Amino acid sequence: MAEIIQRDGAWAFDGGTIRITPGLHRRVPLFRQAYGEIAVPLEAVRGVVCEAGRGRGRLGLRLREGADPLLQATGGRLPAAADPYRLVVDADRGGVAEYVAEEIRRALLLDRVPREPTTAYLLPGPPVPVAVRSSDGTVSFDGSRVRIDWADTSGRVKRASGPRIIALGDLAEVEWLPGSGHGGGFLRFVTREAVFSKPPPARDPYALDLWGSVRRDLLTALVAAAVTARLPHPTRVGGACADTGPPRDERGDRRHDVLLRRLRELGELHRDGVLTDEEFATTKAAVLGRF
Repeated sequence: MAEIIQRDGAWAFDGGTIRITPGLHRRVPLFRQAYGEIAVPLEAVRGVVCEAGRGRGRLGLRLREGADPLLQATGGRLPAAADPYRLVVDADRGGVAEYVAEEIRRALLLDRVPREPTTAYLLPGPPVPVAVRSSDGTVSFDGSRVRIDWADTSGRVKRASGPRIIALGDLAEVEWLPGSGHGGGFLRFVTREAVFSKPPPARDPYALDLWGSVRRDLLTALVAAAVTARLPHPTRVGGACADTGPPRDERGDRRHDVLLRRLRELGELHRDGVLTDEEFATTKAAVLGRF
């Protein structure tokens, strides 16, 4: 057993699994504490890095592309401090960190673990049900459907649309971008019907606009990962299975139908006074731009 325990968390490697436990110190990001313990199978690992620093060093796992639904959902955009596969190491524990890294590297060689992308998720993602309250509303996922309940501070278009319930089978993908001090992020659920029309997150009834507390809004990545883990793997979507859909002409007709339906919905919101003239023009232009 190779193990290192730090204020930031702990890694333990038994030859086949790297068990990562977040630390309980108040400086450990809320997201890592909420994500909890992770058991990473050796077959999901592409490599490991151990870097020394002036005051502190770090350990870092590099996972194979397509192995982890969290990395798939967040696209590598998690802030470094919130990355669960990164461990800050005190200077006097650098030798222990290097030993753990060498044990993982040796096991990768002995087991001949490939470095190529995987064709299925090797980690399960967050357990369900999961619910997170963000600046724009509360989003929950029970394993079969997503529900969004808007906050009082949400835009008029979203509040007028009421709670959104999306069946897992109706989802094409999940898009997630964290907020920052320079701009807001979003969590968008892209349905099969709306894959070609994505209005700005602030007006999209299928997107949470993350403009508030960055610390708390990061938790929406839990939902993004949980949903992503239960969607078809990217290799099934973009690989050989991608050609099993409807003919191109039929796809074009479907896009046209979706466009007309979205414009009709916007027109109704405009007539009912939910959208101002300016909001209607801006959202309409965004929808048309996607086509």
